[in-house]
Amino acid sequence: MNKKLFVGSLPYEVTTSQLEEMFSAVGKVESVNIITDRFSGSSKGFAFVEMETDEDAKKAIEELNGKELGGRNIVVAIAKPREERPKRDFDRPRRF
Repeated sequence: MNKKLFVGSLPYEVTTSQLEEMFSAVGKVESVNIITDRFSGSSKGFAFVEMETDEDAKKAIEELNGKELGGRNIVVAIAKPREERPKRDFDRPRRF
């Protein structure tokens, strides 16, 4: 099992400390990374939380998946490995 968890359907106002506090209740948290928009800096509504052990990750999924946070039911699942995508060339003019 993977210790890195995907946390989705988050309210856009949620903070790193709120997520860390929530996940610390079920096990030791190694890191919390809320994904933000590159240009605006606002949350995209999902995050990745890494737990210390596989057992902590499993317990977090069992206890926190579907739990209400800020009026939304969050999704907690094992994070899939990141797919390598080709780099985009932003300097090149686009055709529409």
